[in-house]
Formats: sequence, C-alpha cells, structure tokens
Amino acid sequence: MKLSYYPGCTLYTKAKNLDLSARATSRELGVELIELPVWNCCGAVFSLASDNIINLSAPIRNLVRAKENGDSLVTICSGCYHALKRANRLVASDEEKRGKLNDFMEADYAGDVKVLHLLEVLRDVVGFEKIREKVKRDLSALNAAPYYGCLLLRPEKELEFDDPENPHILEDFLASIGVAVVDHPFKTECCGAYLAIVHDDVARDCSYRIIQSARNNLADVLVTSCPLCHYNLDYNQIKLAKDHRGFRKIPVVYFTQLLALTLGMDESELGFDLHHIDPRPILAEKLT
Repeated sequence: MKLSYYPGCTLYTKAKNLDLSARATSRELGVELIELPVWNCCGAVFSLASDNIINLSAPIRNLVRAKENGDSLVTICSGCYHALKRANRLVASDEEKRGKLNDFMEADYAGDVKVLHLLEVLRDVVGFEKIREKVKRDLSALNAAPYYGCLLLRPEKELEFDDPENPHILEDFLASIGVAVVDHPFKTECCGAYLAIVHDDVARDCSYRIIQSARNNLADVLVTSCPLCHYNLDYNQIKLAKDHRGFRKIPVVYFTQLLALTLGMDESELGFDLHHIDPRPILAEKLT
C-alpha cells in the first residue's frame, strides 16, 4: 500500500532518526510512504488570530499538493499533524476563508484530504494485531512511559486523535510490540514547547516534572512522536543534571525506533547517535 507522506522540516534536520525509522518500519509492514514531490513548511504552529488567513496558506498548499496524489496525507511530527489537521478542518468548515485561500493560491481545495498520523495508520490500516505477529525481538523487559504532549491531543474536537486526558493509542501500540507500558500522570502535560527559545528555564522546569513522573513510576525510557518534545526532554537533561543533585537521566526515544528494534531491523536505521541521552545501553540490556 502506498500513502502520500509529508515529512516536514524537522525530520530533514534534527529529527532525521524519526524519519528514517518511520520509513523503514512502514516498508517492513507493507506501507510505502511516498513523499510529496514538492512541499513547504507547514508553518510549525496553527495561527490563533481569526483574521490571519494568510498563515493558513502554508499548511493548505501542502494539502492541495496531496490532493493531486490521493485522498489522504500521512505525517509523523506532532506539530505538523496539528497544523495540517486544524487548517484542513477550518478550510472545510469556513466557506469565506476557503474562498479567499483558493483565490490566493489559484486552487480549488475543499478540505477533503484526510490528515493521518502514522500511529493512526499503524492502528487502522496495518492493525496492531498484525504488528504483534511481526515482532521478532523481545523487549518485554523494557518499561516504556508514553509521552503525548499537547499537540496530538488538543483541541480535542478539532484533532479527534484521542482522549486528551486519558489517551491510549501509544499504550496500545507499545503493547502490540511487546513493551511493558508504564502509566504516569504527566504524559499529557506540556514540555515547555517553544518557550525553550526565550525562557529555557521554564521549559526546563516542565521537562523536569515530566521526567521525574516517568522515573517515579519506574520507566526505563520515555516514548514520543514529537521532535520538539524530544528536544526539550532529551537535551534539557544535560542542564537538569547540573541543577538537581541526584537527578537520574532517562533516554527519550521515538515510537518508530522501538518498532524498528522489535521488528529486528538494523541499528543503522535508528539514528541513536543523534540523541543527547544515549538509549543504546538500556536497550541493549533489556533486549533479548
């Protein structure tokens, strides 16, 4: 099966390991992610100004291109998913804004492309049961704490991804690859997001609470799909180790990296060398 794919900017730079492991594992599961021949930045954030229509042109232009190749578009980055899906929903529901955008872009787009996160593809197209049957390596000794962050879940009525207070798609995925799932109360709390640019102390404090939450519940790793969350939770631990006596670091991995490991794929496709907190020692210890 072939599906149109939007990687987004970060997956070509800081989060190359998310892109590489996603493409490789998808192929292994019978899904070929066909990158849009031409794409642009999604805008990174969804504009909250009701009269700022021009900002919608960035995500919608990608959806116009996706429409030329089918009726759906897959992305992995939580930020890209958030921006694309909310812009798409607005265009579909607001005739006036839709008309202005189409006039500006010289397009005829009605918001009818379905924006999918790769987790939804794994659940609804491949099927978690099929993934379970494909598992070749045992990671049942690994305690993994799912971390959703904000952008996959909120606002609930626009994204319709999962329950914003009690989500379970990441838990269900981790269970399907045989990983021990660790529940923790900070799995949907904000990591500090873009505050890391101007108020890194605030972002660092947010990260600290999330990491401590996972550690207090005996997690070995944190699992996410968001490059921004990964950066804040991974990189901030370098400073947190200096700020807090007795602080214990915890690796932060992408869900696609764990999937690749359990499918028996080579480590060269996982990009662990891009992590600030190296997950390889704990993964080697737990992998059988």
